[in-house]
Amino acid sequence: MSTVPSVTPFQSRVYTLLSTVPKGRITTYAELAKGLGIHSPRAIGQALKKNPYAPTVPCHRVISSDGTIGGFMGKRDGLEIKKKMNLLVSEGVVIDGTRIRDFKTILFTFSK
Repeated sequence: MSTVPSVTPFQSRVYTLLSTVPKGRITTYAELAKGLGIHSPRAIGQALKKNPYAPTVPCHRVISSDGTIGGFMGKRDGLEIKKKMNLLVSEGVVIDGTRIRDFKTILFTFSK
């Protein structure tokens, strides 16, 4: 018997909104926060760190507001970041070093 992951109502809201970001696009922690009507990108990061639905709920598509990769699976470097970068590249996102090329062009924002 499989178990259903336990998530908070806040995490559920984050995952639901994030699920609307299409392949080949990225968003930021701040954009997600804005889309949810909150003021804490860090709260978004904490919810994503615990995402039990990855990669179906694509937390790899969330980057820092400065266009850099940001964190992944609670880490800021190492194998986790390489995995995030590989997932993004497999979806057509071009990365220069640790920065997303054409960041502003492929940025997905949420309208209220």
